[in-house]
Amino acid sequence: MQEETARSAIDTFMSAFNASDDNYVTDLLSQALTSDVVFWGPLGRSEGIAAVERFVQDIRRHPAGTGTMVRCSAVDMPDEWARYRWVFTTPDGGPRLAGTDVVHLRRSLIDQIIVFAGEIEPSAT
Repeated sequence: MQEETARSAIDTFMSAFNASDDNYVTDLLSQALTSDVVFWGPLGRSEGIAAVERFVQDIRRHPAGTGTMVRCSAVDMPDEWARYRWVFTTPDGGPRLAGTDVVHLRRSLIDQIIVFAGEIEPSAT
């Protein structure tokens, strides 16, 4: 049951990137995130739904065109932490970015998001 709740919050968060209209982004994020969500993104730490919305809107306005963000793995959830892989693709074979997010859930909503974009290089051993 806990994984199903996490999956629902994660998929709602991911759907904000693919909303048919900018006006739906805030509503989708409000359904998935706590109001005091802590977001660790590519540009550092920020707090609140508005900060996450700025990030989502920046992705939605990708210079290569409106892309698609999808979860491309199962949700792995030990206790209140969950991780999943995602991929963002732009139209016409444009830039593609993949990564892993780690999220923390509180009362069925995401209260922390850590974004790891790109692939991890193999160790040089």
